[in-house]
Amino acid sequence: MKQNLSQVQSLQWKMNQSLLQSIHLLQYTGMELIEYIEEISKENPLIEEINFDHDLASYKSVSASLPAIGEINQKELTMYDQLKQQLYTVNLTDEIKPIILFGIDSLNENGYLDISLELWAEKCNTTEMKVQEALTLIQTLEPSGIGARTLQECIHLQLKQMQFYQPFMEELLMMHLDWIAEENDEAICEHFGVAIEVVDEIFRQVKACHPKPGQLLSASAPEFIVPEAHIYNENGNLKISFYKWNTPIIEITEEYKDLSSFKGDAAVYLKEKYKQIDWLKQAVSYRKQTLERVIQSIVKRQYMFFEHGSFMLQPLTLKEIAYELGMHVSTISRTITNKYVQTKHGVISLKFFMQSGVPQRDGKQTASFVIKQLMKELIEYEDKQKPLSDEMIKKQLYNEFGITIARRTVMKYREQLNIPASIKRKGTGG
Repeated sequence: MKQNLSQVQSLQWKMNQSLLQSIHLLQYTGMELIEYIEEISKENPLIEEINFDHDLASYKSVSASLPAIGEINQKELTMYDQLKQQLYTVNLTDEIKPIILFGIDSLNENGYLDISLELWAEKCNTTEMKVQEALTLIQTLEPSGIGARTLQECIHLQLKQMQFYQPFMEELLMMHLDWIAEENDEAICEHFGVAIEVVDEIFRQVKACHPKPGQLLSASAPEFIVPEAHIYNENGNLKISFYKWNTPIIEITEEYKDLSSFKGDAAVYLKEKYKQIDWLKQAVSYRKQTLERVIQSIVKRQYMFFEHGSFMLQPLTLKEIAYELGMHVSTISRTITNKYVQTKHGVISLKFFMQSGVPQRDGKQTASFVIKQLMKELIEYEDKQKPLSDEMIKKQLYNEFGITIARRTVMKYREQLNIPASIKRKGTGG
């Protein structure tokens, strides 16, 4: 009886070890999984080779304007790719998108625009008005200051982002930047008739600006985002293609495939290493199946986003996915952590698709992300002399988009967007 109990406990321990390893591997990205197996192979002589697709450059972006890994200089990829990835949160028309992409490609490594608007319009076969519209959008990307044509404009853009406003600020930057550089407070006080305290604050704010904002993206070593799957439209249907590095194949060394020739401690040792490989294969298989099921569920629920863009994003929670798949919420959370998919809208984190919702009168919900984007648009085009209050934003969301939302929720979302209250936005345009 004791022996049977011991055998059951031993089996349970082995099953728990296998399960723990499977759960542990869930949180790894495809690249991290390969690195993990390679580390194990250093201590397990039975592992001869780990087969996966080594050619990361074969991972192609959906848009020809978004470079594939390895196609261009790494520093450029880091800055330009990060700027382009920010565009997937913006609802762009087919007309303006290629103009914006051309503008981003025309930035130098410091983030400044290197071509004239006239040449830009000529290259894109469009008007200077459209080019100016594209530039204005580029200048809203992070870090602030990106897309500036001069140092003066770069500083001005950053001061606007910091909500720092003086009625004479533009003139000071454009005409008397040397006074700021030399900290000539007397000249500024006398010319503009302001107190020394105001000038001291100007010096402090300008010093906080970065003269080369592009370096904030390109100075650090690039961190490549490698997607787990490619989601694309084929003949009107959404398809999911999982990349090969998502499921590495472990090959066993030929001389160790037959253990009958090994005796004693060597046989015991190799047997344990075989078990380790079996557990590892099961864990890799479990990770693959779980990841595929979760991505398939997300694609099904966010179908309208993949077809039409960010304004069609639907509310979705970890709990809903877990219920549908019969899994624990923590399993879903581990599965989507640091995982990305490639789409026509860019390379997107799976966590992005988990969105809270605001209940509407018809019983449906609107994703919080969509409401925030609509709020940003309303505020961007408001009359800067009569900025919209939270109550006015609430009313316009209902009147223009049919969205019902509490004023308190508007305030919360506005604060999350780092947008100041209307009284602090007055006169900040230009």
